Amino acid sequence: VDQMTILSGDRSKLKDLLCNRLAECGWRDEVRLMFRSIIKEKGNNVKVEQLINEVTPKARALVPDAVKKELLMKIKAILA
Repeated sequence: VDQMTILSGDRSKLKDLLCNRLAECGWRDEVRLMFRSIIKEKGNNVKVEQLINEVTPKARALVPDAVKKELLMKIKAILA
């Protein structure tokens, strides 16, 4: 079996796990509110790049440590 095929399947599972965990802890809702707040503050003519540049660092900082640790453990298990 091709190693890349295996890794792409694992990547998909990890991505699904991450999306589920972020939704469960309310992270997605918080990030959505950040986007809305910036659009409300700066108006509808704000560029997508501006939104991404402003929200990304804050959103990354909001990812709970437990989610990071769980994902890291899963990655290590796959690579072992």
